[in-house]
Amino acid sequence: MSLGILDLMKKENDSKVTEFVLLGLSSSLELQLFLFLIFLLFYMAIVLGNLLIVVTVRADTHLLQSPMYYFLGHLSFIDLCLSCVTVPKMLGDFVQEDKIISFSGCLAQICFLHFLGASEMFLLTAMAYDRYVAICNPLQYLTVMNHQLCLQMVFACWCGGFVHSITQVTLVIQLPFCGPNKLDNFYCDVPQVIKLACTDTYVVEVLMVSNSGLLSLVCFLVLLFSYAVILVTLRTRFRQGQNRALSTCASHLTVVSLIFVPCVFIYLRPFCSFSVDKVFSVFYTVITPMLNPLIYTLRNTDMKTAMKKLRKTCDILLPCP
Repeated sequence: MSLGILDLMKKENDSKVTEFVLLGLSSSLELQLFLFLIFLLFYMAIVLGNLLIVVTVRADTHLLQSPMYYFLGHLSFIDLCLSCVTVPKMLGDFVQEDKIISFSGCLAQICFLHFLGASEMFLLTAMAYDRYVAICNPLQYLTVMNHQLCLQMVFACWCGGFVHSITQVTLVIQLPFCGPNKLDNFYCDVPQVIKLACTDTYVVEVLMVSNSGLLSLVCFLVLLFSYAVILVTLRTRFRQGQNRALSTCASHLTVVSLIFVPCVFIYLRPFCSFSVDKVFSVFYTVITPMLNPLIYTLRNTDMKTAMKKLRKTCDILLPCP
């Protein structure tokens, strides 16, 4: 009898999933090689663009003391880290036949993806508050948005992302996985992983929708409301200042839309598959981190000036032979 129980326990242990197979973006070898080249260029743009912003903000005292650019430096750092969670693995899978990720590696991807993603959402909300104070209360801006408050807000963003991430991982790690192990995506995320659990996941899905989905939706609505207030306030401003503020708000709204719309679509619904899920995943993990440096620098005079100063400094310190 005891031997039968031991055999049954051994069989259950053997049936546990220890790794997942990622189906990726395509099964065609030719298309995968083409996508490898495209996403390699995207990844290089992400790393170089965001790293340039981080270095520029850190090297320029004027930018570092400005709350908007202080937040922008942290945003670029998050985008840089966020791309490193998924893109290197995706690039490696493009050039190999077996797209395998271990169970622990899958949990690590979920952990860091939601940690950085939630931190970015909170940070964008903090940036919207910064723009609200700057435009609606310009005389009190430096008093309200002092360096200590900026530090506290950034720290709160990172802490909020950490709590959200731990919640997601805790719910996933408790699920039993003993059946299929194929994930229909190029990285591990909660919706795809939950569908593979060999138990009823209705309660877990509701908890995760209320966590990730409502978090994305609430932050998005708060941001839209804050920018609506800003736009109403701008109607009474001088035209020159109004145009500059509108340009800043437009760039922020572009980033907000690129981040929050995919997140709301993916997480604020039952965990069922749609054909456009991978497209939204690419936007969230690749396209947005790549576009952020362009959106925040191409039309920004202060950033352009700081980059020119940084280049001159580098030319002095590292003269060409």
